Amino acid sequence: MNWEDVRYFLAIANAGTLSGAARQLDVDQATISRRLATLEAQLGTRLVNRLPRRAELTSLGQEVFEQALAIEDRMFSIKRLAMTAHSELRAKITLSAPPILARHFLAPHLLTLSQGLPQVQISVLSEPHFASLSRLEADLAMRLAPGVTDSDIVKKIGQMEFALYATMAYPNIATPEHWEFIGYTAHELSFDHKTWLYQIIGHRRVICEVADLSNQYEAACSGIGVAGLPCFLADSDPRLVKLQTTEPMLNLGIWLALHPDRRNDRRVRETTAAIIGLVEALGLE
Repeated sequence: MNWEDVRYFLAIANAGTLSGAARQLDVDQATISRRLATLEAQLGTRLVNRLPRRAELTSLGQEVFEQALAIEDRMFSIKRLAMTAHSELRAKITLSAPPILARHFLAPHLLTLSQGLPQVQISVLSEPHFASLSRLEADLAMRLAPGVTDSDIVKKIGQMEFALYATMAYPNIATPEHWEFIGYTAHELSFDHKTWLYQIIGHRRVICEVADLSNQYEAACSGIGVAGLPCFLADSDPRLVKLQTTEPMLNLGIWLALHPDRRNDRRVRETTAAIIGLVEALGLE
């Protein structure tokens, strides 16, 4: 049995469609279908029912899926241990962060980080979802919530305060009851900032919706309305002014996560120290 065929099967099971698996693995759908057919031929049984809009696992396919997940976990464990053992030979560290931190905290200070890590190539993933450290999607992950993966080592390294901002030219700046807000698109799931923002908005108007905090920041700078923004970002922007309100403001922790297998990885430790140093230098500790 070829593990690559099993890996393609896992992608189908996770995505629920052959096309979704193809996107996940960055291959064409014909390759996905061929790999699945090869695996089923080797096992002499059908694992997936190919329906018009989805790929449905057979009862045996579900059992194989569970076994394959366990094998995959072991394979990733071996990779993590090998990476840690030879960390001095590796130059690249992948750091996952939500868009607001990736774009407005990390990107403007990559030179500073790089100077403190002369042997490391820093790769920043700007992602709204939590990267899987166990699956090596990233070496380190900055987060605005501790996360729910019990196996990750998560440390609070700072905090991010929020307030309401608009441009000085915003016409309703002196009349809070007429403030119009920049909100989230409807498909965004609830999380701390979104929950807080819509509690603040109440029955007032949402004048536009965008996908994430970075876009809310840009929209606020255009003068269209009021946004709930990180103080470290908005306070330093001359286009914006902090609005006075009696509403409770938000304070989110900044967390740094790594997998336990990587705790002795020299490059991971060096990068962790550099990020913590940057947080402290910017007054976010």
